[in-house]
Amino acid sequence: MGRPHVLIIPFPAQGHVTPFMKFAYQISDHGIKVTFVNSDFIHEKLVAALPDEDEARSRIGLASIPDGLGPGEDRKDSLKLTDSILRVMPGHLKELIEKVNNSNDDEKITCVIADSAFGWALEVADKMGIKRVAFCPFGPGSLALAFHIPRLIEAGLLNTTDGPLLASHHLGHYAGNFWHEDSTCIGWLDKQPAGSVIYVAFGSLAIFNQRQFNELALGLELVGRPFLWVVRSDFADGSVAEYPDFIERVAENGKIVSWAPQEKVLAHPSVACFLSHCGWNSTMDAIGMGVPFLCWPYFADQFHNQSYICDKWKVGLGLNPDENGFISRHEIKKKIEKLVSDDGIKANAEKLKEMARKSVIEGGSSYKNFQTFVEALKQ
Repeated sequence: MGRPHVLIIPFPAQGHVTPFMKFAYQISDHGIKVTFVNSDFIHEKLVAALPDEDEARSRIGLASIPDGLGPGEDRKDSLKLTDSILRVMPGHLKELIEKVNNSNDDEKITCVIADSAFGWALEVADKMGIKRVAFCPFGPGSLALAFHIPRLIEAGLLNTTDGPLLASHHLGHYAGNFWHEDSTCIGWLDKQPAGSVIYVAFGSLAIFNQRQFNELALGLELVGRPFLWVVRSDFADGSVAEYPDFIERVAENGKIVSWAPQEKVLAHPSVACFLSHCGWNSTMDAIGMGVPFLCWPYFADQFHNQSYICDKWKVGLGLNPDENGFISRHEIKKKIEKLVSDDGIKANAEKLKEMARKSVIEGGSSYKNFQTFVEALKQ
């Protein structure tokens, strides 16, 4: 029997692959062989975005299986993608595991760590007699809520059959691509005063209609502070490039990039606050750096995360939409000014940062839990 061999398979979206990859690095540091499995579509994007010297190429085995959709088919349609995954990927995952296990007796796959959205992958592992672990790329509060849903249904508290309905500034489709980081923004941040910059990023899935996009742009301009804004090419109906007057007006204060090295940005001393969709990865990134939030959740667990940020931890503020679900430039300006002047929120963010730091250093709760998990993988 050789060393433990873990197969890791995330849901094919950047907000899922990123924490899985970080987790894979940590596991490999403890002498465990890791095979990281993506869909063919995501695998190509991941490999193309990795530098030649990236540690993933040497420390982690990268593999892929088909998701059932053709190269040109629309993967922004989440229902279509999910249906295809359920029909196609279980069989391909089983074949991949059999191929690995039949090729080397000393490196058989001993555990499958699958996205909590991929219950089928856990079933495949169970049928093959392989240990299985569900990895949740969202907060523990959302996980606890999910566990209680059956009880809420039994109690008659979840009795709504319509929806979910999207607010007017949202579109009914999503993007899910991998993006090259624009590191020029770090040099730009170096030139800004300490605690002055508004960092604006909505992850890889959120999409605004053009009216809301324009209002956000005008709100940032109205504040008059330096801002770094991540605008994907598919973030809105149109493109910021179609508004040369806006770009010209904010040239001295604003920096717009298609994707940013977020952890480096949030760690930069010039950043004052984070206007965020409150995805769990972004939430953890900002907490780890002690950066206050201005919350603009888009869907899923992001509204739950906002509740923790604003009501429980008190490290941020929420934006209030009007009766039509629209957030005005004046609301954006008012809340940014309130956030950056609130010393209590800043102090709470620093306290939470220190708590997070202590949890991951040797002897901390997260450190101990991870060590226990690694030992379980080796048994």
